[in-house]
Amino acid sequence: MKVVILAGGYGTRLSEHTSVIPKPLVEIGGRPMLWHIMKIYSHYGLNDFVICCGYKGNVIKDYFLNYAKHDSDFTVDLRNDVIECHRKPTEPWRVTLVDTGEKTMTGGRLKRVRPHLGNSTFCLTYGDGVGDVNISELIAFHHQQSALATVTAVRQPGRFGAINLSEDRPRAAGFREKDMADGQMINGGFFVAEPEALDTIDGDGTSWENEPLARLIAMDQLAVYRHRGYWQNMDTLRDKMILQELWDQGNPPWCIWNKQRPASAPAGASEAIHAVSAI
Repeated sequence: MKVVILAGGYGTRLSEHTSVIPKPLVEIGGRPMLWHIMKIYSHYGLNDFVICCGYKGNVIKDYFLNYAKHDSDFTVDLRNDVIECHRKPTEPWRVTLVDTGEKTMTGGRLKRVRPHLGNSTFCLTYGDGVGDVNISELIAFHHQQSALATVTAVRQPGRFGAINLSEDRPRAAGFREKDMADGQMINGGFFVAEPEALDTIDGDGTSWENEPLARLIAMDQLAVYRHRGYWQNMDTLRDKMILQELWDQGNPPWCIWNKQRPASAPAGASEAIHAVSAI
């Protein structure tokens, strides 16, 4: 099964980094966000990737072209112009990098890579979000629902402080960091889809999150897999700092490849919702 990763956006809210490199190459723990996402899928045996490049796409292409050199010890014979690698990279990945246009919207990018997907079910996610999503369970859930597409719904991470207001005077009665349980479920990426789902996309100017998903909902063909575990996007510098801090603590929750393969959740832990107006 192929995995499509949307990696072409500008990342304007991370301009401290994305003025030089695209957002999927912003590093957490010395590795690009894109690498962390691919490791999640690879943990479940999915190693065939299609990367939708756009803004600074050549930088992403250069990263993979030089991946073996950066991850290997090697000897350079300058006289004979020969490079001898002493340690080969261990990732079993096959990576297809497709230039989908710098200003193309997410739906348009998907439509452009359709020739690389064949006629089989595929996975799809964004190049700026990680989580401990059980991909095997997600795929099984998708097939069970017989929908054209399945989206993973997650709790929105707390970003603001919650204030408890005093009822009788203009003073705060309490203050705490907003908890994930306070927020509604949102689109967390980690889609599974059938090729026919891409028929809902008009062209380059179409956002996957707007008309295509609305059309799938109207057709009763969008299932929702509810993930109640860890999830975090990297939309701002604050988000990056949160992820880096978790990495520095030595047990980042999305690094499931460093842990024992998680057991499947009990029956009923996930549910399908067809024809939803908000996730």
